[in-house]
Amino acid sequence: MWQDLSRELGPRGLQIVTVALDTGGVDAVRPWIEAAKPDHPSLIDRAHVVGELFGITNVPSGVWIDETGTIVRPPETAYPRQPNYQDQEIPPDASAKVAAAIAEVKKLRTDAERYIFALRDWVASGARSRFALPPEEVLRRSRPRPVEDATAAAHFELGQHLHRSGRPRHAVPHFREAYRLQPDNWTYKRQAWDLLDPDQSPLEVYGGDWLTDVRKIGAENYYSALDM
Repeated sequence: MWQDLSRELGPRGLQIVTVALDTGGVDAVRPWIEAAKPDHPSLIDRAHVVGELFGITNVPSGVWIDETGTIVRPPETAYPRQPNYQDQEIPPDASAKVAAAIAEVKKLRTDAERYIFALRDWVASGARSRFALPPEEVLRRSRPRPVEDATAAAHFELGQHLHRSGRPRHAVPHFREAYRLQPDNWTYKRQAWDLLDPDQSPLEVYGGDWLTDVRKIGAENYYSALDM
């Protein structure tokens, strides 16, 4: 789907660019990029710099930047199509935890059709599109940066550095603190969970996992509603 949109952007000189936020780097991301066979730039952000700079707290998120380098829509949920996992059936032999996770996934709000309609309208109409926001509205919708979020970013960066340096046990307290300071940052959470050893439980190490934390907020709130 992103490949189709990438070709549509050509006449205006715009470009689809996908960025994987993953401390694991090339080894962790390569299978996903190769499976997608993209014809647009697919970058890997090991340090989660893109997330920090733009205020991205969940994926997939999209940011619209026009030909002048101006942001015309800040980060928002950006699915190119309705995800297949929302149609997944619960296998009869599924464990209680797996069945519960699938049930929660089905409740996620993605709204891909409306997002892609808006994106195509902007590609065709540029600044005349009703979906291209004026600067003051972009600022209003952009995520604030309180001291808690800034401190969480510092702890997350320290955690990544320690993990990459071969000190995963020392990284855990920093990931845990980022988790505490910015509990709605799912990119921090998922990365910390993913870097644990297979025999470690996120619930035991961090006091939460995907299913537990989603149930706390309600699956319908996992992705923010699109404001089009």
